[in-house]
Amino acid sequence: MDKLIIEGGHTLEGTIRTAGSKNAVLPILAASLLSREPVTLTRAPRLADVSTMLGIIRDLGAEAEQDENGTVHICAEGDITGRATWEAVRKMRASVCVLGPLLARLGRAEVSLPGGCNFGVRPIDIHLKGLCALGAKVRIEHGFVVAEAPPGGLRGARVFLGSANGPSVLGTANVVMAATLARGTTVIESAACEPEVIDLCDALVAMGAKISGQGSPMLTIEGVDELHGATHDVIPDRIEAGTYVLAGALAGAQVKVADCQPAHLGALLDHMNEARVPFEVGEDWIEVQAYDVADTPPRSTDVTTHAYPGFPTDLQAQWMALMTKADGLSIITERIFPDRYMHVPELGRLGANVRRQNTAVVVRGTPELSGAPVMASDLRASAALVMAGLVARGTTEVHRVYHIDRGYERIEDRLASIGAAIRRVSE
Repeated sequence: MDKLIIEGGHTLEGTIRTAGSKNAVLPILAASLLSREPVTLTRAPRLADVSTMLGIIRDLGAEAEQDENGTVHICAEGDITGRATWEAVRKMRASVCVLGPLLARLGRAEVSLPGGCNFGVRPIDIHLKGLCALGAKVRIEHGFVVAEAPPGGLRGARVFLGSANGPSVLGTANVVMAATLARGTTVIESAACEPEVIDLCDALVAMGAKISGQGSPMLTIEGVDELHGATHDVIPDRIEAGTYVLAGALAGAQVKVADCQPAHLGALLDHMNEARVPFEVGEDWIEVQAYDVADTPPRSTDVTTHAYPGFPTDLQAQWMALMTKADGLSIITERIFPDRYMHVPELGRLGANVRRQNTAVVVRGTPELSGAPVMASDLRASAALVMAGLVARGTTEVHRVYHIDRGYERIEDRLASIGAAIRRVSE
């Protein structure tokens, strides 16, 4: 098991290029199972989660590989199995995305209940509700979701996917994929509007699906008999881009994040304006301007997470890291995953003044953080701890970095390229 060792306080400056989106590519990889022809994905990130999904696809009987440039090649032309085992899917929640494609193509799917980051209960009832609306019979049996299509296959229907925590991104993805091969028309109401869902729809359209309404809460899918092969370029990872932007803001450094889509980060940039962090934006880049954090710290700014286009839950921990150095008191409220606060005590170990109150955390800015050993609990919490370690006095050790490898390509190399003193070692 590896850990990251960070010597804080080094000057950061330079450019980091954004990789392809993890949250976009995983459902698209699952969607490749809908076609018997080759599917090629360019700019796929080289991540542990991508390797895991490729392994699942191979276990199901398809060919799947990623070359040294990141391009993924998948071919599911032969017979594939409809059973994804616990050993295959236990590592990440997005593995449940194979449920819809397998059900649509084979008429039956057995997928083990998924694993992933441990920050509270995240049921898949929205997925199952949507598939049932398409005519499937679904049950939970021995830890597996068992779904069976009716005779003649899935049928189009009107599907409402709303929930108390807002639209489900993966739930929307699963139902959209299943509906592409259903008989008739499917209308999804309260669909997730995230860029990653749009990218999935664009990939499916390239494969021959008939989808309209991308980017809105209502998607219409006209079922087709089959999908063909395609080549698709994965969108930039807005969460990775936002993380590096916030790392530059926390350090008061001139850091440019290139090859991103600033339009996907509107809520973050709005809050950065409110926090008086200096930055500039171009067509495909965001650059934080150097400023003296000690003399003119960011202004404390409250954040509440919401579904897109609101502030992303996947940037909540990183924003909290920024607020540990802000001037005054800020309140961070988590509306998507109310228990996503396992980074709070670890930031406290670094000297942050943070206190949880139910679904909110109160952060009082402090002039200085100090290095300490900390434990990464999930993917985005890991990024927040690395950010804090970059500005903390002394040495910070971030343990269990396998979490961060799920969503960031060799984060230590990327940060070292702009001046960070960070290295990976085996424990």
